[in-house]
Amino acid sequence: MTDIHSIQGVELPGGSLEIEKMPGHWLLARLGKRVLRPGGLRLTRALLEDLAVGPADEVVEFAPGLGVTARMILQHEPQRYTAIERDAQAAQWTSRQLPRAPHISVVVGHAHQTLLPAASASLVVGEAMLSMQTAEHKRRIAAEAFRLLRPGGRYGIHELAIVPDDMPSDRQREIDRALSSVIHVGARPLRSQEWKALLESVGFRVVALGHAPMHLLRPLRLIEDEGLFGALRLVRNLAKDGAARRRVMAMRWVFERHRSNLSAIYMVGQKD
Repeated sequence: MTDIHSIQGVELPGGSLEIEKMPGHWLLARLGKRVLRPGGLRLTRALLEDLAVGPADEVVEFAPGLGVTARMILQHEPQRYTAIERDAQAAQWTSRQLPRAPHISVVVGHAHQTLLPAASASLVVGEAMLSMQTAEHKRRIAAEAFRLLRPGGRYGIHELAIVPDDMPSDRQREIDRALSSVIHVGARPLRSQEWKALLESVGFRVVALGHAPMHLLRPLRLIEDEGLFGALRLVRNLAKDGAARRRVMAMRWVFERHRSNLSAIYMVGQKD
């Protein structure tokens, strides 16, 4: 049986819950999955390329998760990197994954109210977190990113999207319910135009966007994101744990059932 309560000795959120009730992303993390973004590493790389992270940048990342994107950002040697993580256990995990340096910090706080100074960042990044928020919280988080940025600063998001843009609202709500039922977190992805409208509603001008298939649990994506040994580790852990395996298979079934209406999206908004 795999240890689903901690990773490398660090307790992560939901560790005290039964497998059947654990949020899906933390269950996958405990099983060995490290890349938990809907578009995988490829879409994260595209996002960071359009953000053009460089040595002069002061970066704030919302909800860094397991720190995968944080490490990619730090490869560009920004002037400062600050992560905002609402859960103290997740923040502890992220801190362990990053170099110890004065210009790198992980702060326990809320993305919609970071308490960081206004106009203190040149880049804000947030992945796979807005999709799980209500409409009002989405707006508040995007508005906080706008407040943190200096003029010319850029806000990059990587989220789950509903396609096509003309999907009926009742069908969209059906997909929301199906996703929420298996990941055990409220899922509220938007259409592409709705994501664009969200950023524009708080003052951003959208300057870049891209899509990728939502293949989070498909074998080829697992190998691409986790490497062959990482994918095999996940398969081995699933084979040892029947309850976890049933949860993951249920998630995969819903993803596949709605595959023609699910996409990953990244978008960059600029503050003029």
